[in-house]
Amino acid sequence: MSGPDISVVICVYTEDRWEDILAAVSSVRAQAYPALETLLVVDHNAALLDRLTKEYKETTGVRVLANAGPRGLSAGRNTGIAASYGEVIAFLDDDAVAERDWLKHFAAGYADPHVMAVGGRTEPIWASGKRPDWFPEEFDWVVGCTYRGLPRGRVKVRNVLGGNASFRRTAFDFAGGFATGIGRDGDRLPLGCEETELCIRLTRARPDAVLLIDDRAVIHHRVPEAREHFRYFRTRTYAEGLSKALVARSVGTDKGLESERRYTTRVLPAGVARGLRDAVLARRGGAGRAGAIVAGVLTAAGGYVVGSVRARRGDVAYSVAGSEGEAGTEGEAGAEGDSR
Repeated sequence: MSGPDISVVICVYTEDRWEDILAAVSSVRAQAYPALETLLVVDHNAALLDRLTKEYKETTGVRVLANAGPRGLSAGRNTGIAASYGEVIAFLDDDAVAERDWLKHFAAGYADPHVMAVGGRTEPIWASGKRPDWFPEEFDWVVGCTYRGLPRGRVKVRNVLGGNASFRRTAFDFAGGFATGIGRDGDRLPLGCEETELCIRLTRARPDAVLLIDDRAVIHHRVPEAREHFRYFRTRTYAEGLSKALVARSVGTDKGLESERRYTTRVLPAGVARGLRDAVLARRGGAGRAGAIVAGVLTAAGGYVVGSVRARRGDVAYSVAGSEGEAGTEGEAGAEGDSR
């Protein structure tokens, strides 16, 4: 099959997701457009590393390796990039499964040599079997899924979403790797935005770079029961504000908040209006969805203010890996340096 060779990187960190990890790998191995290889990068968990090594010892095309950097998702991805052989590197969450044509749609995007990244659509699988009535689709990013407000079809975007994304290998030569100190670190505060920061760095380094989302490249992402509650919603939106502050300090406020301005001034007000309309029409969850949108905005704004203060004080730092997986640049988040 013509097209680029694609390596798939799945970063894992806990044995609690054992069955999910196996399902994720199986979905990659069942692709209509075969992956060159699947790399399981284990984040500082010796027991899981040993168990996965034994599980895939005799499986062709699957490699298990330890995160070679500091704890966290960004360093795990950088480890996978450095160890992979594909012309394109795709990333899949460890609690998600890809549809059969996932890689086929990614590969098609790279027919244009200017395309440096292609992302896809992520659909939630709710543990309870259905979306909570109060949970607004505009905030599906809270649970790692595609949210209402993103453009449909195959379109140019500022950034792809990390759990369902691919990059041309040369993108990392131009921009370096994922910044550590911005994204997730296991079960700690659920930070994010590392892919946003990378994509902005990439388009700065290569102004002619094209980044796409193709919503035909679909994965299905598990949402555990704990994340269906407002407590997690509030924690995640606050953490997003903290993360956005780091991104803004790293790449500048104009670029760091470019898409967020449209989201908060157009997408979210429309969501509140729909929720209030549903409440007037006595439809389930309407008032709750409107209230959750307002609460999410306020909580994220609070996180952004706190994160900005911390960054100015130099209380947090970030590091960008070079193209060979080694440290490229380091600094305080206050130093000058999605589709949400």
